[in-house]
Amino acid sequence: MRMFRFLATISLAAILATLPLMGCKDGGTRQPGDCDDGPLSSPIPNCQPTPVPDTGDPYADCVARVNQFRMDCQCLPPLERWTDGEACADEHAQYDSEQGTAHAGFIDNICDPRGNAQNECPGWGSEGQVISSCLQMMWDEGPGEPYSEHGHFINMSNTSYNRVACGFYTTPTGSVWAVQNFSP
Repeated sequence: MRMFRFLATISLAAILATLPLMGCKDGGTRQPGDCDDGPLSSPIPNCQPTPVPDTGDPYADCVARVNQFRMDCQCLPPLERWTDGEACADEHAQYDSEQGTAHAGFIDNICDPRGNAQNECPGWGSEGQVISSCLQMMWDEGPGEPYSEHGHFINMSNTSYNRVACGFYTTPTGSVWAVQNFSP
């Protein structure tokens, strides 16, 4: 029991020690009013909001999760769900899975409207994993240089984009490929 208390104390101390590094006014979580002055100049470090609830509509949930990162982690305005781009995003996901290469459909310009930038989650276990974990991994890439190491974050946080279309394809073996196409 003594060892458990010791470990619990160390764990709590480690958590409390990191709170001032979060970059928020209260040292831990973004509070109402933190965004009163507009977007933050850089995202809150180690921002990991609890994934949005599953509504049964993965397209809406994907957009909600992207917007959750934008608002909760950097006070950025939300992106509009780009429903007119979802069919093309679905085509990209399927094409890429068949080619075995991320961004192949976007590069080959197989459909329109495709948007100006794309993020992709290839070969995940479920749509829910894409929304909760892959999008978190992409946000966690940034910010920084070189662009090639932070492109997913840059697409998610780019203030030039106003819309995002999410697309999904489940392969015959159950692997989920998903894309997010961003557009002004």
